[in-house]
Amino acid sequence: MFGLIQLAGYKRSASNAPKIAGYCTVQGFLRSTSRAISAGLILAIIGGCQSSDDPKAQMSQSDPLAVPALGNVEYHTYVLANELFADLRPSRQARYAVAGFVPVDTMKYNKNDQHPLMMLGHQLEQGMMTEATKRGFTTQEFKLSNDIIVNDESDRVLTRNIDQLSDIERVDFYITGTLVYQQSGAVVNARIINVRNKDVVAAATRFFPAEIFWEEERVTSRNGRLYRTEGGR
Repeated sequence: MFGLIQLAGYKRSASNAPKIAGYCTVQGFLRSTSRAISAGLILAIIGGCQSSDDPKAQMSQSDPLAVPALGNVEYHTYVLANELFADLRPSRQARYAVAGFVPVDTMKYNKNDQHPLMMLGHQLEQGMMTEATKRGFTTQEFKLSNDIIVNDESDRVLTRNIDQLSDIERVDFYITGTLVYQQSGAVVNARIINVRNKDVVAAATRFFPAEIFWEEERVTSRNGRLYRTEGGR
């Protein structure tokens, strides 16, 4: 506005020549200032977009691996399920039954084993049932009893008593796996098996650290003998 007023004065009088220089100076200042502000706004917007939309930045802030392993079994089960179900799509006609994950050498649970991950097979059975159901797969609870079982300590509907089990409906796929115990954890090999032809339609592998249930110990059991480990926390 100041420059326009000066320009109008120049047209009316020839003695306003010095004001023309002032007009040009003001106009140049305004142009340079607007360019600087525009550049600053562009850089600010770009920086804001990079900080909010960069997946690597978000992953580094919320990566569960940065959390101690203790109590993080849900995360490892989730990642294992992502790999296992990556190429499968839910179907209303297909029914899935999740069986226990067992040690690869014995194929059965050993209650006398004192490995830190001795309960991992049971937890994986429960966790994979949860993950499959959340992804839309129809899972069947084959340990369901015919009635509610009530006693002095509890009331429940799940049982391992064959005589109390309800009839099993048609099952099309089994979800199960094996455990390979190691000194610092266990390798879990999960698979989905077609009941009719025994084809493995999906498989996944993930390492589960020993500290997901118990903190690292200086004394551990291996092949029925006790061993003292070095460098415990």
